[in-house]
Amino acid sequence: MIDIKSGHEIGLIEEAGKVVKTILEELGKIARPGTATLEFDKKAEEIIGKFRCRSAFKGYRGYPGTVCVSVNEEVVHGIPGNRRLGEGDIVGIDVGIEKDGYFADSAITLAIGDLRRGAKALDLIETTREALRLGIREAVEGNRLFDISHAIQRHAESRGYSVVRDFVGHGIGKKLHEDPSIPNFGAKGTGPRLKSGMVLAIEPMINEGGWEVEVLDDGWTAVTKDKKLSAHFEHTIAITENDPRILT
Repeated sequence: MIDIKSGHEIGLIEEAGKVVKTILEELGKIARPGTATLEFDKKAEEIIGKFRCRSAFKGYRGYPGTVCVSVNEEVVHGIPGNRRLGEGDIVGIDVGIEKDGYFADSAITLAIGDLRRGAKALDLIETTREALRLGIREAVEGNRLFDISHAIQRHAESRGYSVVRDFVGHGIGKKLHEDPSIPNFGAKGTGPRLKSGMVLAIEPMINEGGWEVEVLDDGWTAVTKDKKLSAHFEHTIAITENDPRILT
């Protein structure tokens, strides 16, 4: 069942979303060649403590990190560690927090160092960012859920990329993951009717090559099966009587 949030609840989710936004902005400042992925985790932990909230990810089903950091062919759920970013890498950073009993979740993908010779990587990042924007544009009262999915898929595939099918977006609120699941592929005009008060985490994951992924032996890190690049963007948004309201 898809939960409908009150205006007060949406305000609380937005307060959590402001913390998520701050964390991502601060992590973006240290995303450069030589940075170890664990440094993102430590910085996020510091900010979370300052705002007196908690990571939505740490301890979730045993996940060991405060944030997820996924490099190059890693799609999602990369575990922060000693790996250092190199010139020309791309890195996806996924942040979720719980504040005052409500959750918010967002992700970005960044280019590291000089990518002037990596035009394909930059195009993949921009295509994924634009796919998120187009998906959010469909998140209006009266539309169908898979209108969001279709917009993401159509844009990605029009640019020659593929959308990941094994991982999807989700409802969010009092729990990190709520109904409905939001795939990044689907038929326009299908799925549940969108209603004011729904809060969704929309998150296109788009691959340079094929859509197939596999999970590494750590039980978490998902990588593209063909080892080509993947990018990830995410916002938590609310359906309103007017335009979609971005909460992160």
